[in-house]
Order: sequence, then C-alpha cells, then structure tokens
Amino acid sequence: MKSEIPLDDGSPRAHTALLSSTPKGAATGRRVARQQLTAWELNSLCPEAFHSALIIIAELAANASTHGRTPGRGFELHLSLASVRRSRATVLRIEVSDCRGDRRPVLPTSACSADAQSGRGLTLVDALADRWGTLPRDPNGKTVWAELDLPAPESGTEVAPDVAA
Repeated sequence: MKSEIPLDDGSPRAHTALLSSTPKGAATGRRVARQQLTAWELNSLCPEAFHSALIIIAELAANASTHGRTPGRGFELHLSLASVRRSRATVLRIEVSDCRGDRRPVLPTSACSADAQSGRGLTLVDALADRWGTLPRDPNGKTVWAELDLPAPESGTEVAPDVAA
C-alpha cells in the first residue's frame, strides 16, 4: 500500500498546458488538471488535497480567462509535485499565468453579498491553499500560484515501490 506520492528520482514532476483565455480554455484547463492529478494518483492517495486542488485550479483558470484576458493571448497552467527533503513532505504547486500583469488579484477585505455572482474565488483559494501569492512574469504578465502540502508518510510506514504496468 502506498502512503505518499512516490517521486522516483527526487526530481519534481511537472505538467504545463497552454490554454485559450476563454471559458472553454478554463474548462479545458480543469479537465487537463484532473487527468494529470489522477495520473499522479492524488485522487486515491490524497483525496482531500485532490479536491482542494481542483477547486483552486477552477478558480485561478476562471480568473485568468475573465480578468487576465487579452485578445489573441492565452494563459498557462503549470502543475508540479516536488519533495521537500527536510520534512519528507511533498508539495503540489499550482501556477496560472496570464499576460495582464497590471491586474494583480487582491483578496477581498469584506464579504460579498449572498446574491453576488462573483467575488468568492480568491477567498476559496485562500481557505484551501497552504500558501498562495503572485509573481511578476516577463514581459508584462503575472503568475498566481498556490501550494498544497500533501500528507507526509506515517512514521514507520514503508512506501511500496512503483511497479511498471
């Protein structure tokens, strides 16, 4: 039985997708992310983190296709798994980059009304992610990132080796 996400050689696993800045592009990003996280077995090994990641990805992709949209330009979804050697933990990093560096996301300071149709996305990201933030991206873009700390293996639990199918 596996108790952690096995990283074969200690190097990070990564997947990047370039998507159109449209609602269809955001939907494609959600689908690609679900497939990749399932390929990494997060759905069975870390179901809570798997579902949190899907919500975070949905919100960041929707924001990129709505607020970060520039005609003719898309956005990038980047997922990576990396080991943190000191703690033996694994971190899932989600990055969504768009070309609107002038529109940095800001966490709302007040609650939105019950019937508001927007304004909750970053509040969800803030609640679900262990860390999140923004970075400038050359030449004029930005990257919004979020990280989820995946459960470390229990003390004394051995990780079964990957078996090639």
